[in-house]
Amino acid sequence: METEGEQLCEAARNGDVAKAKALVESGADVSFFDSDGLTPLMHAAKLGHTDLVKALLEAGAPWNALSPSNQSAGDFAMDSGHQEAYEALLNAGIQAELILGTIARKTKKNGDFEGDYLEDRVTFSEDKLMDSDSKAVMMAWEKPLMEAHAKAVCSGGGNVLNVGFGMGLVDTAIQQYGPTTHTIIEAHQEVYARMLRTGWDKKDNVKIIFGRWQDVLSQLESYDGIFFDTYGEYYEDLREFHQHLPKLLKPGGIYSFFNGLCGGKEEQLWSAISLTPVC
Repeated sequence: METEGEQLCEAARNGDVAKAKALVESGADVSFFDSDGLTPLMHAAKLGHTDLVKALLEAGAPWNALSPSNQSAGDFAMDSGHQEAYEALLNAGIQAELILGTIARKTKKNGDFEGDYLEDRVTFSEDKLMDSDSKAVMMAWEKPLMEAHAKAVCSGGGNVLNVGFGMGLVDTAIQQYGPTTHTIIEAHQEVYARMLRTGWDKKDNVKIIFGRWQDVLSQLESYDGIFFDTYGEYYEDLREFHQHLPKLLKPGGIYSFFNGLCGGKEEQLWSAISLTPVC
């Protein structure tokens, strides 16, 4: 006889929202992994059942759980070409980052916060950058969004700044537009070392600055395009960076960011803005 978890996976495969909700209300575990190592959310995402994806997320299904092949529900949705389901999962991830980031920041202020991303060990795989707790710092399924940001900040040509290298998704996209100069700030020692191993410091138009952006402001110039995407920082950090934009961004320049400050896809996809600094 099937368990409630197995029944929930079946409902997810069939796109049966009503049955799935009934099972959840009766106590079915939304975090259940079936014999294939997949959760109900992964099944729904893989088959493009967007309404069921949203229902499972609302019920607390873990959007960042990984299958035995290290794929998340977002990976399954993207690989299968289900854009709407993918965007629902992306939004869930951003909302979680905002909430957890706020909690972490408050905890740190109270002196009980342990650990710092920059002191953490990270692991690279073909499609993910993970921290020591196996939490995703960046995943390959963010690539289309990173490419959109790169297109925006490179639209005026000239000199471009990116804060936060990660897997190099946005920087690889920026290089395709051939900016005059391409400055990259990266603060994590292991990510920086990997940049050197993979030859980013050998590119003619690339300048790498190692350190926290807060500590290297004196080394920066003014830029035609700026992208900001750090990890382990929160609202206060982004707000502080924005205070420096009048000096960092040329008149008419394009600034864009990726951060867990907004839950709606319209806001995150249209975070590229043109600014005219006021002296």
